[in-house]
Amino acid sequence: MSEERFGEFVLVRRHGDGDVGHVAELALDRPKAMNAVSTEMARSIAGACAALGADRDVRVVVVTSTHERAFCVGADLKERNSFTDAELVRQRPVARGAYTGVLELPVPTIAAVHGFALGGGFELALSCDLIVADRTAVVGLPEVSVGVIPGGGGTQLLPRRVGAARAAELIFTARRLEAAEAHELGLVDELVEQGRDREEALALASRIAANSPVGLRAAKRALRLGHGLDLRAGLEVEDAAWRSVAFSGDRAEGVAAFNEKRKPQWPGE
Repeated sequence: MSEERFGEFVLVRRHGDGDVGHVAELALDRPKAMNAVSTEMARSIAGACAALGADRDVRVVVVTSTHERAFCVGADLKERNSFTDAELVRQRPVARGAYTGVLELPVPTIAAVHGFALGGGFELALSCDLIVADRTAVVGLPEVSVGVIPGGGGTQLLPRRVGAARAAELIFTARRLEAAEAHELGLVDELVEQGRDREEALALASRIAANSPVGLRAAKRALRLGHGLDLRAGLEVEDAAWRSVAFSGDRAEGVAAFNEKRKPQWPGE
């Protein structure tokens, strides 16, 4: 396993066999503030995501936390309280960059959540394709209780998971949900025993990473671009994604490996 730090608060670990790790772990590492997202931390998340997205060896990204009791408690409100209006306006694109950085990763992404995942912290998880949570998880979008609204994608991502009315209830009431209810309502995808969120998320990532990197990126593109379109338009998105992989080296290797009853050696192109 190799490690690379992006700024003071983000650590990227590479997991996998041999010299190249196909699973990348983006660890939120600001324990003294329960991973509250400051301006500096937002820049680091965006920078790490840009590097991971450009790395063709990366097949899956898992977002984790080094804090024992929190995934991320959201925006750094102490820092925000010190801003003038002009400073808040200037900081906004930096903050957005962290969330869009995760959201726009071209490979499958998994959030490993334990403890508090609130506000922007839950929005980081929502920006991932899948959320694995342990039984200590507490999630929610409490922004209206402090006079703002979810600004990291929450008003758009949550209804895509749970429907418009359920998302409205959760956002308007600002209530927190414990793990069992969050799983029941579909806010998280997999519920695991306490302390096993990271381990289970990495295991899931390893299973995903065994598949074609070209296929994974194309499948994610079709899922993301097709969501919300009418069926006819969605099928055109799927067809375009299919055409991008149909004549790839991965497709040729996958068919050959299947016929020869062996494990594929993906060229990744």
